[in-house]
Amino acid sequence: MLQNKVVLAFIVISVILLVDFLFLSLLRRTTPRLNRILRILIYAAVGGTTLFAVTTVIMYYQADQLGVQEGISQWNITALFIIYGTKAIPVATTIIQDTTIWIRTLLVSRKKRPDDAVPGKKITRAAFLEKAALATAVIPFATSIFGISYGAYDYRTLRRTIVLPNLPKAFDGLRIGQISDIHCNPAYYKTAIHGGIEMLMQEKPDVIFFTGDLVNYRTSELNAFAGMLKEIRAPLGVYSVTGNHDYGDYISWPSDGAKRKNFEDFLQAHHELGFDLLMNENRFLETGGEKIAVLGVENWGIGRFPKFGRLDLAYAGTEEVPVKLLLSHDPSHWDAIVRPNYPDIDVMFAGHTHGFQMGIEIGDFRWSPAKYSYKQWADMYRDGEQYLYVNRGFGCLGYLGRIGMPPELTVIQLKRS
Repeated sequence: MLQNKVVLAFIVISVILLVDFLFLSLLRRTTPRLNRILRILIYAAVGGTTLFAVTTVIMYYQADQLGVQEGISQWNITALFIIYGTKAIPVATTIIQDTTIWIRTLLVSRKKRPDDAVPGKKITRAAFLEKAALATAVIPFATSIFGISYGAYDYRTLRRTIVLPNLPKAFDGLRIGQISDIHCNPAYYKTAIHGGIEMLMQEKPDVIFFTGDLVNYRTSELNAFAGMLKEIRAPLGVYSVTGNHDYGDYISWPSDGAKRKNFEDFLQAHHELGFDLLMNENRFLETGGEKIAVLGVENWGIGRFPKFGRLDLAYAGTEEVPVKLLLSHDPSHWDAIVRPNYPDIDVMFAGHTHGFQMGIEIGDFRWSPAKYSYKQWADMYRDGEQYLYVNRGFGCLGYLGRIGMPPELTVIQLKRS
């Protein structure tokens, strides 16, 4: 494990150094007449960001060895996102431009370089592109700042309807509120967070599902949010499951006992919040003499994520119930376990992906970097008579902002066919 972390840290640091080297090269070419003192200050600023980035990466990957209990601040990650997002366009342009010049130089024998100025012109095409790319760096910078100050709290309520042929008549029209991935963080603007919770309550759902990742690192992060989280209530109850961040796996603990105590506090916190935490268990919703089942599993995810979920345990005893609703944090669980082995689970509710907190959604068109990691990463999916809904998340992780992927509150209505 330590060796893997060292390799990852080395790769990330190498990329950082390469990006900053190319960025400095671009600055040197595009500002040849810059005042010497100003140039030194700019170079010092870039060098400072490089040092900050390298230090942050070392702290992130070597937190255990350094004794850093909280890993690194989410603001550190946010700062890196802004800094290197801002450099992305200029550096990419530099790479493309230099590669083009090298290829043309190799393929075309000419007396003048491919980027030489055309007689009568004051600037070469290459120089113009470089200056333009440097100027456009303001776009990702401004977008990142907007995502922090506004995008992170631009809550949207999405409403969907699912038609289930076996739905008991007493549950026709059942309104399910879903909230996921709160990631309680001291850096949040608490008034806005409270406003988002109030938006959910205004929908008056019959039952509420929370699909994991209540905290980032430790249970104590809940303290500042407990009062407002207790306002999450529904007539048929609030049911929740664990996400990968809820186990305390992302920080260094002084002992195994301390980590166990943290999770015990997490379980107690759910009780105090009034959330019914389903740890590979099930519950029945009953009304009008009829019932449906709510199943909840601990986190189960492909790859490096915990696989504590035991759907066989959660399923036991629900065999004869006409409709089964599953809460499972990671959407990869659906294709890997749920669909192949439990064809009578009607709907699975998940979160986890956050839609990568950035993307584009226009009408039916939807794109995010999340699609390259998860087959199902946002909104509704269907396979035969089984459904999966992936909530885009309420909070933020890493970058404390959202760009084109607003935080989500979901209301799903079940209808009889």
